[in-house]
Amino acid sequence: MKVLVIGGGAREHALCRSLSLDPDVTALHCAPGNAGIAEVAQLHRVDALDGAAVARLATELEARLVVVGPEAPLVAGVADAVRDAGIACFGPSAEAARLEGSKAFAKDVMAAASVPTGRSYVCTTPEEIDKALDAFGAPFVVKDDGLAAGKGVVVTDDLAAARAHALACGRVVIEEFLDGPEVSLFAITDGRTVLPLRPAQDFKRALDGDEGPNTGGMGAYSPLPWADPKLVDEVLDTVLQPTVDELRRRGTPFSGLLYAGLAITGRGVRVIEFNARFGDPETQVVLARLRTPLAGVLLAAAEGRLADLPELVWRDDAAVTVVVASHNYPDTPRTGDPIEGLADVVAQDAPDAYVLHAGTRLADDGGTVLSAGGRVLSVTATGKDLAQARERAYAAVGRIRLDGSQHRTDIARRAAEAPEA
Repeated sequence: MKVLVIGGGAREHALCRSLSLDPDVTALHCAPGNAGIAEVAQLHRVDALDGAAVARLATELEARLVVVGPEAPLVAGVADAVRDAGIACFGPSAEAARLEGSKAFAKDVMAAASVPTGRSYVCTTPEEIDKALDAFGAPFVVKDDGLAAGKGVVVTDDLAAARAHALACGRVVIEEFLDGPEVSLFAITDGRTVLPLRPAQDFKRALDGDEGPNTGGMGAYSPLPWADPKLVDEVLDTVLQPTVDELRRRGTPFSGLLYAGLAITGRGVRVIEFNARFGDPETQVVLARLRTPLAGVLLAAAEGRLADLPELVWRDDAAVTVVVASHNYPDTPRTGDPIEGLADVVAQDAPDAYVLHAGTRLADDGGTVLSAGGRVLSVTATGKDLAQARERAYAAVGRIRLDGSQHRTDIARRAAEAPEA
């Protein structure tokens, strides 16, 4: 099977790594890719937001399956263009991807499907913003209604900061603060059957102790030893399946990866947000634990055959991912710095630890890897438990040298030290 992956971040590197290990994948392509993905897939230049261009590339490559990784191409309708060209595509239509593209749309779907979530207001004027902020009080949760690369959410006790962010967004969703630990749960769906994956927890804040600004994610781990064993079944029954059923009822079936960001509150599970694709950095740890070959599962979803698949098989290992970010991320990250030590990780730790590239590129000399974004790379490690996986991940991070880089030192620490807490 020839597979084309669209995107060029750590999420796509994780997908390409898993697909490259699948014996059914005879050729693996990625567009545009990055320096790390080039080691496992043939790279191609393409405008990832141009559906016609992506469809032409897939046709030229005779791809059996196209996997659209990032949210922006999905919202732009790239998956629709690929399907219109007669090629199986893993990724929702533009209409269904509004579940991520518009927080207000997602709230409307959840209300119609009786999915538990926080109370919220959709605001477009300063007067509506002030009324909503006053109604909820601190801590304030303010979300840009559209796509914001994981950085459109502000959670703060500062009323002025909350109001400023809301005014800058145009259309904004202001909602109640949901307390309790957060969980990320992915599900693969063909628009009818919903196949949940294993849960993970990510770390959004830039600094240790959940301090600092919101980011696209600084690390993740799986499994969650403290979580209720019935959590996945509960979320499937109350969140995932009702959402998929509601979208199908509306005539816009969701086929692809449905991501539920959840808060485990004192009142039960509540949905914080939906995404329409694999999330970064949770993808890294979830796929590290998946034993079932990936390509066949994604193809079955794209072709509406998920109900025919056997149950997924999972490794007992734990997995931890630590993100290495560039200087001054997430404000104005510095790029163009050489990254050293990558070969040391491969030589000393594989397969227990490995590097997944995000914001990287090759220098003109063709050999030096340079930083090219805010979140530069992530290190994923597995082990018999979270403590061992965490130790391996941080040992590998310590071998990587990037001037001015930053990373959190507390990824999975609490879960590893007190797994029942």
